Amino acid sequence: MDHTRFPTRILWIAVFLGVASGLLWLSGEIAERNAIARLGAETRGAAILRQAYFKSEIERFRLLPVALSDDSDLVAGLTGSQAALRALDRKLEALARTTGAAQIYVLDASGRTVASSNAGSERSFVGQDYSFRNYFKLAAAHGSGAQFALGTISERPGMYLSRRSRGGGYVVVKLEFDRIEQQWARLGEITFITSREGIILITSRPDWRFTTIHPISGEAKQRFRAELQSGRGSLLPVPLKGMGDADGRQIVSPADEPRRRLLWQSVSTGEPGWQLNMLTPLHGVENFVRTVRLATLLFLMLLAGGIWISRERAHRRTERAAMAAARTSELESMVTARTRELRREMDERAASETRADTLREGLRQANRLASLGQITAGIAHETAQPVAAIRSYAANGRLLIERGDTSAAAENMVAIERLTDRIGKVTAELRGFSRKATGAIDAIPLAGPVEGSLLILKSRLARVALQLPDLPDGLRVMADTIRLEQVLVNLMQNALEALEDVAAPAIRLSVALDTDTVLLSVIDNGPGIDPSVQDQLFTPFVTSRPSGLGLGLVIASDIMADMGGTLRLLPSDAGAHFQLRLKRP
Repeated sequence: MDHTRFPTRILWIAVFLGVASGLLWLSGEIAERNAIARLGAETRGAAILRQAYFKSEIERFRLLPVALSDDSDLVAGLTGSQAALRALDRKLEALARTTGAAQIYVLDASGRTVASSNAGSERSFVGQDYSFRNYFKLAAAHGSGAQFALGTISERPGMYLSRRSRGGGYVVVKLEFDRIEQQWARLGEITFITSREGIILITSRPDWRFTTIHPISGEAKQRFRAELQSGRGSLLPVPLKGMGDADGRQIVSPADEPRRRLLWQSVSTGEPGWQLNMLTPLHGVENFVRTVRLATLLFLMLLAGGIWISRERAHRRTERAAMAAARTSELESMVTARTRELRREMDERAASETRADTLREGLRQANRLASLGQITAGIAHETAQPVAAIRSYAANGRLLIERGDTSAAAENMVAIERLTDRIGKVTAELRGFSRKATGAIDAIPLAGPVEGSLLILKSRLARVALQLPDLPDGLRVMADTIRLEQVLVNLMQNALEALEDVAAPAIRLSVALDTDTVLLSVIDNGPGIDPSVQDQLFTPFVTSRPSGLGLGLVIASDIMADMGGTLRLLPSDAGAHFQLRLKRP
């Protein structure tokens, strides 16, 4: 044995083990980061779906207090009519059974219950004083209110929606979320909704209810316990530990299962300050990381074995050394081929995304050009009269010059200049509308796209009663002028088509402002949107018009999303009401 080689071998083994350990750690870290990123994207989509379902459940009941607030039995019952109150009890019981509301009851001006859907039960609310409840105080002060709390009689958690009624009373509807919580529990992830203060209200883990995800002062705890009726043992910290972070995502562990890791995702519910939170187990990520590390270890072992064999055989026979080198080369070729294949797949995916973007923009451009086809006749009519007037002014001007009346001829020239300016504005707006959008989102005056769309559709709008908002000076939004014009032209063209058979057609544009957004509405008095297509209105190729393609609203919604805004259909008593939400600079 060559004893001089022994220390060298030990050194190479130590170096190899150090490099292998580093590669194993690095491969695991990269694999975990990528897997968590993918899981985060998937779970965020699932969280958004649960948020939408939760929001729809609440919205289902918001109009119930409004509808009941003008009920004749309610108004008569508030005056003391016992017959009306008995009829109202029966009506509330039927409504609760039909709608699925937990309870519906009516309070008088002092906050005392005078009628209830459970009036015939042992736990009837009739006669109970609820003037201490926040939902009563909010409705008394502002006309309506909402509060999440435990029931004082039922001791069941729920959301209370209240509204002031005609006759000085108040209608209260209670919603309970047992069915949603049970559905969430069956799905596997831990799902819960927190208030603005971080208090868990609705949860797939009932033992977490009324715990907190943020520290709350002692004084605040007393106030919230009184509002929620949650008891002295409530408002303890949620039993989660290790509020770590993985690329901006929280990783937590239950206190009773410290080895179990969960990915924490949060989305807004639409209720002021409320958040829907979802904790997804990372065991799939951990299995993937173990698989990647095992594959890396196997690869390193193969590589080390090849190197070791090649070195050993090099000292014995040249032929065996060559074979070992060939095997090492083959392994390297496999790695190179796989790397090249992955790079090709990445290039193909990037190319596909580029083509998709190009096709999407082409579809928007085609939509604008299709709109131009409908607008051209109106533009021709709009410019025909100024052209005829220019011809008349020019002929009269020539005669005036021949007669030597230069001052009158100069007046004709001024009139011609004014008419050409008018034609120039119309044709310039039409050219701008036909161009492709730049894609650049910038702070632009809102008046520009509004006036441009009205100018493009001027001749068609002449047959309707058009009501325009008073736009504040300097009002700006984050948008692209041409693309915002395209959305407005699309919405107003749809309104014009809907108003073709209406006796007194009217279109109204309105603007509402808050700190961060501008709400621009397009409202008509037509027949409205067919209920059969309302739920799929922004789905491609869904339309209620025989000649429609079902792409205009899809493209408009896509444009608004690209500009950081939204397009949605709002409920309306008559006609259609579309609302654009735009960000302010």
